[in-house]
Amino acid sequence: MKIGVLALQGDFDAHRRRLEELGAEAVLVRNSDDLENLDGLIIPGGESTAFLKLLSEDTLETLNEFVHRKPTFGTCAGAIMLAREVENPRQPGLNAIDISIRRNAYGRQNDSTILETASALGSEPLEMVFIRAPRIERVGKGVEVLASRDRDPVLVRQGQVMAATFHPELSHDTRVHAEFLKLVKNGSK
Repeated sequence: MKIGVLALQGDFDAHRRRLEELGAEAVLVRNSDDLENLDGLIIPGGESTAFLKLLSEDTLETLNEFVHRKPTFGTCAGAIMLAREVENPRQPGLNAIDISIRRNAYGRQNDSTILETASALGSEPLEMVFIRAPRIERVGKGVEVLASRDRDPVLVRQGQVMAATFHPELSHDTRVHAEFLKLVKNGSK
């Protein structure tokens, strides 16, 4: 299984290491050519507006086509990139998952936290690392909530797209990435 990790900024290397730990071949993606022959893609955290500035027009177009055809997983800024609607401030998204998301909704960097919560990924609590995290404010029809922080969805899936408002690559818990690899292997639900 060959999984790309968008490698323009953010902690893409932690995703690469996690994928390799789980037995997938990880490919760092920096341009549209790198998206060829991939089975899936992870868009990591970082700064969503910086992603939009760093992506060439050609790469953004190819990325948009990819996320509507193949399994894709976005974490934090990656979730923002995949959303249908983005607020605070408004910005374009790739419209790959029917969610509305608010950037930096839980506060500044010093408001970052690590929490554990129940999830659909097993009986053990799921560790979640939140860093200037966005908040999913609306979940559309067909979007499955896999984990929540209080009442806010923090891990969602629709078809072959997953989004997390936290950083599973910074946790010792491998279940979120394993769930994405299962999605890649089995296709959309």
